[in-house]
Amino acid sequence: MNVPQVKILDKYIVKKFLGTFFFTIVIAVAIVVIFDLSEKIDKFVEKSVPVKEIVFDYFGGFIPWIVNSFSPLLVFISAIFFTSKLAQNSEIVAMLSGGISFRRLMAPYMFSAAVICGLSLLLGLYIIPPANQKRLDFENKYIKPQTVVANTKRDIHYQLSPGEFVYVGQFSSAANTAYGFTLERMENGRLVSKLSATSAAWDTTFHGWKLRNYYIRDFYGDSEMVRTGRELDTVIALTIDDFYRRKNAVESMSGSDLDDLIQVQKMRGDDAVKNALIEKNNRLAMPFSAFVLTIIAVSLSSRKKRGGLGLNIGIGLAISFTYILFMKFSSMFVLKGIMAPALAMWLPNIVFAFVAAILYRLAPK
Repeated sequence: MNVPQVKILDKYIVKKFLGTFFFTIVIAVAIVVIFDLSEKIDKFVEKSVPVKEIVFDYFGGFIPWIVNSFSPLLVFISAIFFTSKLAQNSEIVAMLSGGISFRRLMAPYMFSAAVICGLSLLLGLYIIPPANQKRLDFENKYIKPQTVVANTKRDIHYQLSPGEFVYVGQFSSAANTAYGFTLERMENGRLVSKLSATSAAWDTTFHGWKLRNYYIRDFYGDSEMVRTGRELDTVIALTIDDFYRRKNAVESMSGSDLDDLIQVQKMRGDDAVKNALIEKNNRLAMPFSAFVLTIIAVSLSSRKKRGGLGLNIGIGLAISFTYILFMKFSSMFVLKGIMAPALAMWLPNIVFAFVAAILYRLAPK
């Protein structure tokens, strides 16, 4: 007789937990969309933005992104709210008194967390990147001014391939031109060629660089050959997009594109690789927070308290915001070079897993 009851209980908890989670998403998205729309409505009207683009290009990318970004908060609130209602109605006491262990009671919660984790992975890996591309293009066109990181970058050093290095003294976005351009080629630790030019302008006709006032030195053992000229067309593994790529461009890349970018940026010694590594590890680490935060939420709210539902929700908000802030601080550790990206982005899950283990042991049995 106990087996059917447990199965019915599993379905009841999964249905209520996931139902509360999706209802919380709808409420949170509605509030965020209303505030965001009220903030940007003047720009939309001023630039006569088509309604179709607002709905599908902007909010079509914004809503999945905001849902996934705040999924830890939504999971925690949902688990706290639902479990607190069970505790206040003495349903958890009845379950435990009926012979169901607290560990067995956690099983449907963990199944629900697995569903949420799977949906978050699906969003982060496959749905959000292409949707983000449309959202970012929309923002660049209608909302944000076309400012690029390259406007303020000087003294740029890149390794284009093993043994091939480029240096740019300054890049002008107005003219799409790199000034103080140098290209060096090394073999077996020895300089074999050095090309210098006063400027290198991007040419869209052949997707390469047009060098002006160039000076080439080729080294052959103890001898050297020098060539000079006014103009020279060259194609190298460096394009205009490398100077215009925004920091948030990694949010719109698929997993394979992100891996390719990381590989190229590592080879070049580009410091921007930290942003790509943060994005890659965050896409995997954040969904698994559903398991950790669910255990914490159930352990905290399964006991009937004098403060009731309000106290539990207050505690839940505090812990979930602490987790999100922890994630942000972890990314700062990566940008400052203090911690490896994989460790930094998984650190909140590791720390909160210890908290979850302690609270689980203290939970009513």
